[in-house]
Amino acid sequence: MKTTILITLLSFAFSITLIAQDMSNRAENFYKSEVVISQTVTFSNQYRMKVSGNLFLPKGMNQAVKNAAIIIGHPMGAVKEQSSNLYAQKLAEQGFVTLSLDLSFWGESEGEPRNAVLPDIYAEDFSAAVDFLGTRSFVDRNRIGVLGICGSGSFVISAAKLDPRMKAIATVSMYDMGGVSRNALKHSQTGEQRRRILEKAAEQRYTELTGGETRYTGGTVHKLDDHSSAIEREFYDFYRTPRGEYTPAGSSPQVTTHPTLTSNVKFMNFYPFANIETISPRPILFIAGENAHSREFSEEAYRLAGQPKELVIVPGAGHVDLYDRVNLIPFGKLASFFRRNLK
Repeated sequence: MKTTILITLLSFAFSITLIAQDMSNRAENFYKSEVVISQTVTFSNQYRMKVSGNLFLPKGMNQAVKNAAIIIGHPMGAVKEQSSNLYAQKLAEQGFVTLSLDLSFWGESEGEPRNAVLPDIYAEDFSAAVDFLGTRSFVDRNRIGVLGICGSGSFVISAAKLDPRMKAIATVSMYDMGGVSRNALKHSQTGEQRRRILEKAAEQRYTELTGGETRYTGGTVHKLDDHSSAIEREFYDFYRTPRGEYTPAGSSPQVTTHPTLTSNVKFMNFYPFANIETISPRPILFIAGENAHSREFSEEAYRLAGQPKELVIVPGAGHVDLYDRVNLIPFGKLASFFRRNLK
């Protein structure tokens, strides 16, 4: 009996260790501002798909005049409740109208199958958000900016190349979802490995067409062990602990952050940095952590972009740190960038 109790206690302690989260530097993913009004909104993209968002207005904002607005996109595989709501509220506190959105196929936005990858529609969602904000009586349609976090950084770059209504573009902890899918981090993936991924996804199409189970890929691991990499641990600490864990209604924790296997390969044909210089003369701000494993993408985009452009490296910060650690996220820099360029 004593042995059974001891084993049970040890198992409980082990599980507590796994879900313990690092809340340093004021990690506040689920921050709720007391000086901002929020409301749930929906709007349609060009393909008649409903996109869901959260609209934030500063309390006391004069709605009889036209105000500057910013659209915020969430990390790839996440939802608006993870990181983008935090950014939206912090920027609304600076006087902006802000809108965080769920990309199509994710969260509360429409799109079947769930968790599908279609980067052209992701970019379209940002243009649809401009449509929505630009038809609000209290928004100046000539003063709308966009901000993409992680994977959404590459989606806002893709959108801005086609939509000149986006007057100022910023990215934080940007992932080039095309580049990382083709080449992996630091170009560590071989051509043979890439071919095997494509073959596996193509065969899975037959399985699902004939009634087989949908398979998912990538995303955040659900367990850590002695062999877990530093990057796996970094994402786990956000997505699999109370620090940032969130499962949308109607979804399952088992598929949270995981794209479908058959659609994820569409990123292989996604080149967001191609012709990035055509965004000029609209300004672009790239923000990355000094220690971020994704830093290479912001540096490459900065190298290729036209003027005006700026690259800000946050000392001591990693990739996921800039999702929610308010002591590290340079909200002041973001506010001044948008204030200056959305005059």
